[in-house]
Amino acid sequence: MSVRTTELEERKAGKDLYSYQKEAIDKIFKRFDEAREDYHLLFQLPTGGGKTVIFSEIVRQYLKNHNKKVLILTHRIELCKQTSKMLTEFDVVNKVIHSKANLDDQQLYSCFVAMVETLNNRLNDNKLDISDIGLVIIDEAHYNSFTKIFKFFSKAFFLGVTATPLSSNIQLPMNDNYEELIVGESIESLIENKFLSRAITYSYNVGLTSLVVGANGDYTVKSSDDLYTNNEMLSKLLEAYEERSKGKKTLIFNNGINTSLNVYHTFRAAGYEIAHLDNTSSKKEREHILRWFKKTPNAILTSVSILTTGFDEPTVDTIILNRATRSLTLYYQMIGRGSRILKDKSTFNVIDLGNNFHRFGMWGSDLNWQKIFKSPNYYLDTLINDEELENNFRYEMPPELRAQFVKTKDVYFDIKATYVDAIQNGESSKEVLKRSIEQHAYICIENSEDVYDALILMNQLGEDIEYRIQQYIRCICKSTKNFIDWLNDDYRKKLRAYLLENFDTVFEEINGYPPED
Repeated sequence: MSVRTTELEERKAGKDLYSYQKEAIDKIFKRFDEAREDYHLLFQLPTGGGKTVIFSEIVRQYLKNHNKKVLILTHRIELCKQTSKMLTEFDVVNKVIHSKANLDDQQLYSCFVAMVETLNNRLNDNKLDISDIGLVIIDEAHYNSFTKIFKFFSKAFFLGVTATPLSSNIQLPMNDNYEELIVGESIESLIENKFLSRAITYSYNVGLTSLVVGANGDYTVKSSDDLYTNNEMLSKLLEAYEERSKGKKTLIFNNGINTSLNVYHTFRAAGYEIAHLDNTSSKKEREHILRWFKKTPNAILTSVSILTTGFDEPTVDTIILNRATRSLTLYYQMIGRGSRILKDKSTFNVIDLGNNFHRFGMWGSDLNWQKIFKSPNYYLDTLINDEELENNFRYEMPPELRAQFVKTKDVYFDIKATYVDAIQNGESSKEVLKRSIEQHAYICIENSEDVYDALILMNQLGEDIEYRIQQYIRCICKSTKNFIDWLNDDYRKKLRAYLLENFDTVFEEINGYPPED
């Protein structure tokens, strides 16, 4: 099967469906025919697989064969408009119920599209006749805002559609509201058949233990802002962009407006074309920025919340996760924004600055959606916590830095193994840092011609030193901020003193001759 145009959903019209889409429709109608009239069915299909296409064809067939009406619910006005447009392409006459819609002509329509909050208000005011609604379709069904309208449709068949059948609220599992899940085509299959682009992933370790989990089960905006607005993280983001995505169209996801604005100013100061977008932006501002992003080849767009659903821009080359999340759904939504295909685009980059790959696995890896749907708490309980993530992480020098230590076969130093060895030998835990300093000095000297070269190399070891200190404080279970700051400062002072005092001796041990004067 070949790709003919840019976007999967735009190239489908009427009955022009792919085989996996037809199979999904057949399965859904089979359950519709067999089950009770008030059955609640959930359908999963990855972002880019054509969920809107599938349920638009379902609506077309349903209206043709049943003497009842259809209601489609979304959680955002942009999705209402996109859904209405797609239904029209399938020759389904429909009415969008927005806040200012006139419902005097509602009897002329068999299909309605509404935002959940607007519909809820209209239903509470008895302004919409729902007596003939036989099918209710819920887009992005993992959001829990839809559950409030279930009580109004006690005799309707419900079809929820989502890319990730895991509730956005851990207190409201989806299997409370849906009786069965049908799993559609996998991401890997869609990639192999050239419906989606393949993600090329890059991960940069970030210490997440300062993040705070809020009532919704994900990290709070404040704790994320505190972490991701510090100079070290902003520098790491800029370096990651320049290393992996410079000159490519890039979409950056953040967890707070303050973070996104800091990202904007950091990239502007570095001379890059960048725009910022969040849910406080006006409709006019948003349209202007998205037009600019679409037509500008090397554009960078930093955003908060607003582009995770209902936004499809196939020309995106790189997704940067400048945040951590505990939400599998959000993880898949963010990466999915880069998965659209083009004639000359079969891959896209994903840069992870939140240890998300380590928590959830690679995007498109084989997930058991049935098990997640049936036992969401078990899945959530087995996710790796932040401390475990950092314990499992092994620092690796960036390629440019590693090239300056080319004479050293292995630059890694195992703090935990050294600690265990020291304790078993009855030595003080301080022996661990002493050996680490000696190893750092050794690799600096091994790759230097004089002590000044060694000191220059030492000054580039900041991330490695911080990583080793982090590993050390976990071993000794003492982690106050003042103590960590003191350890980092003391380590650097002792490393510098060791190099100045021992350079000549160690250099001669390594090379067999003394350094030149």
